[in-house]
Amino acid sequence: MTKRKEFETVILEVEDGIATVTLNRPQKMNAFTGQMMLDIIAAFDETDADDDVKAVIVTGAGDRAFCAGADLSQGGKTFDYEARQAGGKEAGHATQEDLQRDGGGRCTLRMYESLKPIIGAINGAAVGIGATMQLPMDVRIASDNARFGFVFSRRGITPEACSSYFLPRLVGISQALDWCYSGRVFNAQEALDGGLIKAIYPQAELMDAARAWCREIIDNTAPVSVALTRQMMWQMLGADHPMEAHIIDSRAIFERGRTRDAKEGVTSFLEKRKPEYPEKVSDGIAPHYPFYPERKFRWPEKAE
Repeated sequence: MTKRKEFETVILEVEDGIATVTLNRPQKMNAFTGQMMLDIIAAFDETDADDDVKAVIVTGAGDRAFCAGADLSQGGKTFDYEARQAGGKEAGHATQEDLQRDGGGRCTLRMYESLKPIIGAINGAAVGIGATMQLPMDVRIASDNARFGFVFSRRGITPEACSSYFLPRLVGISQALDWCYSGRVFNAQEALDGGLIKAIYPQAELMDAARAWCREIIDNTAPVSVALTRQMMWQMLGADHPMEAHIIDSRAIFERGRTRDAKEGVTSFLEKRKPEYPEKVSDGIAPHYPFYPERKFRWPEKAE
């Protein structure tokens, strides 16, 4: 049975444990808007809350683009949020704090907090926010016609969507700066060579490959363990000492080691059968999660 929910700019479908989030503005090459930001956030709220979802695929509608970047229909006001707000209420920028916040960053922060693993199936052009929104996804695979571009310097702005955090951690500082300084658009092979994506497939095979990655997780692993592992790995990217990881690791394996999932994992292995893990993410993934206090947005003060 397939569950389907249509947002204004995004479609969410759940089938056989896999949620597919499809950016759905194909006539505009799935260009990003404030409404799309809100819809993506809402879609990930749904996938986190649904125990039927074990993994998430993000892709674009059509065969031309994953996301061709910000919708530039407002011309020179595209990145001037105050000017756009003055012209009428804009989705996602209803308050003064919203005006100060980068919408791409709100989107990628929600993906970062996901309790389900995420694979990006990049099915065409992925430029600007179309490139940076991929960075908190756990794995990215691309079709052979995909193109990527961190084009911000060519638009007179700077990288966004928390990419100054994510991109150097994924590909290294030298490669990140090469792509961001030049702002050039590059092909899937360069993205693969640079470590941005994991593999390239013919377009017709891309979604099957993404589903196969999801099935490997769904058919063999405990959802609560996957949720914790995802958060442990991502959050430790910012740790200042391995002791921080040791503390979290110790608590996590102590708590998980006494669960029904741990018993099932060992028993099913010894009995040479497929595991059936009983615990659900919605029941609370661990008594010690979240590991750190919630981070609040604040407008940076000028250094003295």
